[in-house]
Amino acid sequence: MRLQRAAPPSLLPTAALALILALAVSPQLTCGATPFPQDLEPISIVGRESSYLYPSFQGLMSDNDTVRLGLDFQRMLRINHMLYIAARDHVFAINLPASSEQIVPLQKLTWKTKDVEKCTVRGKNSDECYNYIKVLVPRTDETLFACGTNAFNPTCRNYKMSTLEQDGEEMLGQARCPFESRQSNVGLFAGGDFYSATMTDFLASDAVIYRSLGESRPVLRTVKYDSKWLREPHFLHAIEYGNYVYFFFSEIAVEYTTLGKVVFSRVARVCKNDNGGSPRVLERYWTSFLKARLNCSVPGDSFFYFDVLQSLTNVLQINHRPAVLGVFTTQANSITGSAVCAFYMDDIEKAFNGKFKEQRNSESAWTPVPEEQVPKPRPGCCAADGAASTYKSSTTFPDETLTFIKSFPLMDEAVPSVNDQPYFTRTTSRFKLTQIAVDTSAGPYKNHTVVFLGSENGRLLKILASTQGANASFGTALLEDIDVYNPDRCNVRGEDRRVLGLELDRDNHAVFVAFSSCVIRVPLSRCSEYSTCKTSCLSSRDPYCVWLRAGSCATLSPGIKGGFEQDVENSQQQYPDNCHDVLATTRKQNTVAADSAYGQYTYLSFPLTAG
Repeated sequence: MRLQRAAPPSLLPTAALALILALAVSPQLTCGATPFPQDLEPISIVGRESSYLYPSFQGLMSDNDTVRLGLDFQRMLRINHMLYIAARDHVFAINLPASSEQIVPLQKLTWKTKDVEKCTVRGKNSDECYNYIKVLVPRTDETLFACGTNAFNPTCRNYKMSTLEQDGEEMLGQARCPFESRQSNVGLFAGGDFYSATMTDFLASDAVIYRSLGESRPVLRTVKYDSKWLREPHFLHAIEYGNYVYFFFSEIAVEYTTLGKVVFSRVARVCKNDNGGSPRVLERYWTSFLKARLNCSVPGDSFFYFDVLQSLTNVLQINHRPAVLGVFTTQANSITGSAVCAFYMDDIEKAFNGKFKEQRNSESAWTPVPEEQVPKPRPGCCAADGAASTYKSSTTFPDETLTFIKSFPLMDEAVPSVNDQPYFTRTTSRFKLTQIAVDTSAGPYKNHTVVFLGSENGRLLKILASTQGANASFGTALLEDIDVYNPDRCNVRGEDRRVLGLELDRDNHAVFVAFSSCVIRVPLSRCSEYSTCKTSCLSSRDPYCVWLRAGSCATLSPGIKGGFEQDVENSQQQYPDNCHDVLATTRKQNTVAADSAYGQYTYLSFPLTAG
């Protein structure tokens, strides 16, 4: 968090940090004229006694390296009824319908490096000289594209999706895959081209957004060693949308350097039909690369910022408008805080159509570029479209346009979040949120949205955002706080409780939660635990749970067509007192422990809908 137009919190004196924290957590204090949102407690807390029963996967236990080092999870990919888990030296294919009791791979591929000796000669520890599978994306309907670090010699291959057999020859992975497992990367295929964002060299000094492997488009990249384009980025996500591919990442802010390194979150875009510049300017480089800041903050006279993007969804619908949801946290050296913010895609477009930002000299402040100094066609446009419709290819853009975009890729205005505020915040826990997954069609009528959030301390938060339409009355709640991490199965190389991935399997009523050494399958709800207690069942507000006329709380399934009750909107009905209110007792007993150990939570409301 930092105060608007003030020193970032990592650089403020301790007394100032204490004052900011007091402002954040005291119900009597305000943030400017606006009361700061208060953290609230979950409706239900699910302890280890329940989560220890959930199926888990630790990798190939017949492999000596896995037994010694653990799974080393890298990423998950769900395609139809299969879940692919990429790890160190292996990719596992899990049949989702068959995983409810036990997670057993239907297929696996083993891809071990042959370059261990070369890796150790270059000064790396032998435990680093493995093949960490950092890229796993669908290339076609029948082919998976995978890249591994390959003992600091990145390499890529194609695999048949049905059998996980290698398809064709392997290829160089440089600029498509990082050199080591700790480096961030994203990748996707769009229009036959592979778009990647990663580090291109052994020393991790050259960050790049790169396009390759296409048959009709040239290989392109961002300008090398230019901090105006990329400065120590941490890449999080990439999506194809319309004429563009968007990249979401955090980086050191070039426009805010007077008081040290401050991280900002960004969205960048490139045109899919970009062919690079002329032989004079930006040849073999992007001509359409633009980037803008993502503003996730609590409003007021003094804004509280959550500047560091941790995780992002694909495009979904909010108020019937395309949008993305992301988890943001505060600066590394500041007070610990997390927030979930949403951004409309058309607001992102609006930022890219706004003013550019410039710094006239190294000592001056960053200011908007005067409109009369922006050349035509407008820098960042796609050839043969809109303002650049008369240009068939980016290679024919005027030198003036290309020179401008090379120097000024940063937009002046930040992208505002939906309703100019976070959807959910957590500010009094020392553990940050790390991952997000969203179900936009929960409940019997598919009109509720449930957000799942993973955290640094091995917990899964389940949040309800309910609406009957864009203008309907709205209620939101933290339904469950679930302790998912299982040290008996996941603690291989020392406890690492950080949630590294979330993958929804809505058809089979589950969410897969990934840690470094294990993946755990968590049911979307625990309806049966309310048993025959109607009060607890309905008070849970869980869209996945229904009260049956037969007198039991059951998980919603396709076979349940009617004859049930729900109270997701919390209509404050008085239910028959036919049982001890187990839920209220649990909530009372766990409130103090949850508040002190795991922090409290805030939820601000805006409607999320499935479209």
